[in-house]
Amino acid sequence: MPEPRLDRRGLLRTAAVGAAATGLAATVAPGPAVAATRPAPTAATGRRARGATATFRWFGTAGWRIDIGSRTVLVDPYLSRYRTGLFDGGMDLATPLTVATGTVDEHVGRPETVLVTHSHWDHFNDVPHIATTTGARVLGTMTTYQLGLASGIPSGQLGLVKGGEVLDFGDYTVEVVASLHSRNAAYSIGIPGLRLSRPAKPATVADLPEGDTLAYQLSIRNGPAVFFMGASDFVERNVTGLRPDIAMVAMAASGATHDYLPRLLAALDHPEIVVPVHWDNFETELRNPPPIAPADRPRLEAMITAIRKASPRSRIVVPEYLTGYTFG
Repeated sequence: MPEPRLDRRGLLRTAAVGAAATGLAATVAPGPAVAATRPAPTAATGRRARGATATFRWFGTAGWRIDIGSRTVLVDPYLSRYRTGLFDGGMDLATPLTVATGTVDEHVGRPETVLVTHSHWDHFNDVPHIATTTGARVLGTMTTYQLGLASGIPSGQLGLVKGGEVLDFGDYTVEVVASLHSRNAAYSIGIPGLRLSRPAKPATVADLPEGDTLAYQLSIRNGPAVFFMGASDFVERNVTGLRPDIAMVAMAASGATHDYLPRLLAALDHPEIVVPVHWDNFETELRNPPPIAPADRPRLEAMITAIRKASPRSRIVVPEYLTGYTFG
């Protein structure tokens, strides 16, 4: 079945269907009315001239597959979605790491690049399997690098990045942004820690610490610039000036970070499209409509309200799993 080709108005129409399926139809905010005959923004009226396209598929959590022509990039690809007790009120850090190889292999394609924001299990768990079966390069922090070595990824496929790098892949560039992990209600970080040397092979969820956090801006040649977050905090000075067209923004797990969304959206110069991520219950089957835990639903609704208030001209798109969205 062919993927839908969507301009901004088409994207919003498709997203509205997905949002309605999750009971969140009101979370698609189209912003000011746009005449049906008005062309999509160009460099003269918007941020960048449009030419190239890419198809984006949400894997849940903060995970994405981006197809740029015949080339595939993954961000935090986590598809195994096993139960740790996180959504049942009592997470078991001794939960064994497992990979749903059939599901992963079905959906990741043949990626050439994997961008890892941080090393928690719901971001890194499936990366070693993907890298060793496809030959994809993996970019991430020193902790991701060391855990990758320990998990059997050849050193030649691992790229250490810290933030500030702008990497040219021809059809696209990747700007690495030093960032921060979300903080919980106790103003702390779950499973903290760094790996500065090669540890034993990880066996449990506890063996995958946060290990510093990155964000990425992927800019498609003659296409959109897209900002990806894996956690709901950031360094304001580091994101100021990026000006992405589209921002994949993680939902906050607590109110510990002051003015999270207003500061972020202002620093990013109010992206044309904002896509909330990391709001789904990722310990359930990968099936639409995406499930959301009862405690997270009001947080997502509050997030939508905050985006509307802080960036009223931004369009808000609530994604569905594995649905192909094309920004042209």
